[in-house]
Amino acid sequence: MSDPGFTLVQLRYFAAAAELGSMTSAARELMVSQSAVSTAVAQLEKELGVQLLLRHHARGLSLTAAGAAFLRELRGYLAHTEELAEAARSAGQVLIGRLTIGCFATLGPFELPRLLSACERDHPEIEVSVIEAEHATLKQALRAGRCELALMYGYDLDDDIESVRMGTAPAYALVAKDHPLARHGKVRLADLAGEPMVLLDLPHSRDYFEHLVASAGFTPDVRHRTTGFETVRALVANGLGWSVLNQKPASPTTYDGEEVAELEILDELEPLDVVLASMRGVRLTRRAQAFIRSARRARGR
Repeated sequence: MSDPGFTLVQLRYFAAAAELGSMTSAARELMVSQSAVSTAVAQLEKELGVQLLLRHHARGLSLTAAGAAFLRELRGYLAHTEELAEAARSAGQVLIGRLTIGCFATLGPFELPRLLSACERDHPEIEVSVIEAEHATLKQALRAGRCELALMYGYDLDDDIESVRMGTAPAYALVAKDHPLARHGKVRLADLAGEPMVLLDLPHSRDYFEHLVASAGFTPDVRHRTTGFETVRALVANGLGWSVLNQKPASPTTYDGEEVAELEILDELEPLDVVLASMRGVRLTRRAQAFIRSARRARGR
């Protein structure tokens, strides 16, 4: 096997410069001189025979197409070199180090506490940090290597993303406590057709909810839109419309002291999967694999 001709230091310096968009910022982050970073990147480009970074006077750095492709592969490699060192230090007995996971914003309050608690209980030396965002941003974070796993709903996952199913979150209808249908406990969506709807207006979520209603044979009269889960509940509780959600808080009381009624939907609807997603074909670190095992145990799977 031939020597690749470049060093781990060069790879790390390039990754820092590319991520931060500046040789100066990379040097500060790595606590080395700017010339050390510049030299390392130049030597790496010379060895590979391709330009990885474009230098813009007074405007920092940007990746070439080759550089972007190289960086995507490099992130996984660097993560595993760090893991290899940690494995040696821990002598195979404990898992240590950092793990970044993404989480869909509305899932956070319902899922994160028990999953993080389970991981901390099983692997106290793993430091888990969380990026909370909406669906498209989480997919971008996975592709960019900003997180290794993402807790999200299992819809609109592209071919380059794979997932482990953690459970399901069936849709339910939400009306005010004094709504005429509240006492029935169940409803067909068509029974709400003539009333205004409050829509959780997050990217992809809005499409999912509108598709559910359309499958019941009508177009909803969306009177209010909001990106806030609790705002949806408060608007409904105050009689400003009905809604459809997936996650159920422990209490029917909203932030302003009013109450909602949760109704089972009698229409045949596909339940929404809750998944831990990762990049297809990228070997997960031992920390990520351990987090998945802990999460599945916490959810009784």
